[in-house]
Amino acid sequence: MLENITNLFMFIGGIGMFLYGMHLMADGMQKTAGNRMKDFLGMLTSNRFTAVLVGAAITAIIQSSGATTVMVVGFVSAGLMTLGQAVGVIMGANVGTTVTAWIVSLSQLGDSLKVLNPEFYAPLLTGIGAGIMMFAKSPKKKVGAEIIIGIGLLFQGLSFMSDAISLYTDAPIFAEVFTALGYNPILGILSGALITGLLQSSSVSIGILQTLAMNGLVTANAAVFITLGGNIGSCVTGMMSAVGSSRTAKRAAVMNLSFNVIGAVLFGVGGTLLFTALPQIAHHSITPVQISLFHTFFNCIMTLLVFPMADHIVELSGIVVRERPGEDEAAEEYAKEQPLTHLDPRIFGQPAMAIAALSNEVANMGRLAQENIDRACEVCFTRDEKTIEQIFAEEKRLNQINKELGEYLVHASTLSVNDHQKLVVTNLFNSLTDIERSGDHAENIAENVQILGQRGLELSATGRADLREITEAVKEAFGTAVEARAKRSVALARRVSVCEDLVDTLRDEQKERHIERLSRGECNPAAGLVFIEIIDNLERISDHAENMAEYIMNEM
Repeated sequence: MLENITNLFMFIGGIGMFLYGMHLMADGMQKTAGNRMKDFLGMLTSNRFTAVLVGAAITAIIQSSGATTVMVVGFVSAGLMTLGQAVGVIMGANVGTTVTAWIVSLSQLGDSLKVLNPEFYAPLLTGIGAGIMMFAKSPKKKVGAEIIIGIGLLFQGLSFMSDAISLYTDAPIFAEVFTALGYNPILGILSGALITGLLQSSSVSIGILQTLAMNGLVTANAAVFITLGGNIGSCVTGMMSAVGSSRTAKRAAVMNLSFNVIGAVLFGVGGTLLFTALPQIAHHSITPVQISLFHTFFNCIMTLLVFPMADHIVELSGIVVRERPGEDEAAEEYAKEQPLTHLDPRIFGQPAMAIAALSNEVANMGRLAQENIDRACEVCFTRDEKTIEQIFAEEKRLNQINKELGEYLVHASTLSVNDHQKLVVTNLFNSLTDIERSGDHAENIAENVQILGQRGLELSATGRADLREITEAVKEAFGTAVEARAKRSVALARRVSVCEDLVDTLRDEQKERHIERLSRGECNPAAGLVFIEIIDNLERISDHAENMAEYIMNEM
């Protein structure tokens, strides 16, 4: 009795080590990949085949198709990815998730090749990784230590599970269970889906299945149906993340489910026919490598089959998640009330992607500020009261966006990120401040224009010409800075410095000319004070633009 309890504890502990090891390894690889994952996102705009490769690569790095799907749902909800791109990433994610199964299958290497078996080195890897983690000062070395410890714990966990089960290989209950699952495809698929749904990881459920197979407990037909169910169960995470999201995000989750359900039906029927015709194959014990082969074969074949029909999968998701009458209008009105319409909290599960989305949001806020600056520049000549009121209203909106984006950036600063990503988050904070202050200066300009109107003051013709010249230079400086952030372009950032130098020169020259006009009595002194105030606010906007550009160059 005590031995059974000990083995149960060992099996549970093995699962825990396996899960935590996978988490450490994936987290470390994600930190190492960092900006590459963000660059992958930019590649999605090219074509669907690229999207498949990106989905496979990201899933291989983070070791979870469920996490990739959650990320896709977040991007679709945030408007950073179309459904056409999402379907490619989802197909790739299903291929990429098979990498874990191949890693697990390495533990099948027998005693004759024990020195090649990762389980043999698992305790050593854990010890080495722990030593590096304790004594290393470099963040990069600590990340490397995380990966090493993760690999060690993963294989040590597999070893614990295998040792705990090995004593029960002759127990009739295992044979009865897997025989029942093998003869009943629906039960086999449902059990695989249920276990994977509970664990929220097909990598873990299939890893446990491979551990059982390592001890000769799993028949081929049972393994096939459980693996098919595991692929369906992996959709649970994405479906849960889509709850409360936009209609488009729900469609992305449905596409993932459709892909795996269609595959389970096709391969379930095909497998049943094959095992009925060849019962000797059905009852034969399967190995971990063979499970990996089937898992990879299934996902690759399904990707090849579905790829030409990807548009139909998108259409199917539209049929399942239908539009409701008036929903678009209601969503549009709701979006107008929300200061942030391009950010989904779900993406914070992947720091690199979250930072990329935040960078886009800062650029979006910059564009809103740019529009307000353009209005402020134009109202200097039109004095239109409606435009002035619009400037004040947009400034309030910018302040609200600044507050909410600031809270998101605070959250991002607490994520597990590398040094460069910390720098980017800091620069985004600073850029946010520069944009908000630029908006304040636009408001100041509008207030000064109001003063001119209220007091019946007019600028001289020369003063108006000077003002036109400097407003154009400031608009170019700030607009270029915003585009530099959006495109992460060093070339554009360098152009901002040139524009800012021009603004400084214009301000100095125009102040000198203004003093000359005053001395000649060509302009009203009261209007002249307002003129200087407007020019100073314009120059400060260009200063903030230069700050934003410097942050970009600092990141490259």
